[in-house]
Amino acid sequence: MHSKFLCMTHPAEISIHLCILQEDPPTGVSGAPTDNNIMIWNAVIFGPHDTPFEDGTFKLTIEFTEEYPNKPPTVRFVSKMFHPNVYADGGICLDILQNRWSPTYDVSAILTSIQSLLSDPNPNSPANSMAAQLYKENRREYEKRVKACVEQSFVD
Repeated sequence: MHSKFLCMTHPAEISIHLCILQEDPPTGVSGAPTDNNIMIWNAVIFGPHDTPFEDGTFKLTIEFTEEYPNKPPTVRFVSKMFHPNVYADGGICLDILQNRWSPTYDVSAILTSIQSLLSDPNPNSPANSMAAQLYKENRREYEKRVKACVEQSFVD
């Protein structure tokens, strides 16, 4: 897949994240830099078991800036999502990607936190007000729309 050479390239922090992710990948998430730019990663999150997202394979992009690790990367779903905390453009409303960011977070922590958000949405801080409303008031319709995203993830 990716050679160990990448683990010695700069920026050093991002290379370290790649090495950690390759050597001890968390269950249900993966990620790696694009072929020609270590600052832009493609990632995948598998829908958590016992949730409406189960069996889905959701693609994301992670973009690091020169200010990383002092500033969080920009993380977006590329796959279509229906979730209270995901904006229409794929942006994610998650505290660790905003006001609770810490330079100690690595890519594994980011991806597993997003996966946890799929299991446990926060409808009180919505990025998608329709999804939040359905999650609170009409769980059957919410799950139906999520399942449509899961099915779409098979062809994306």
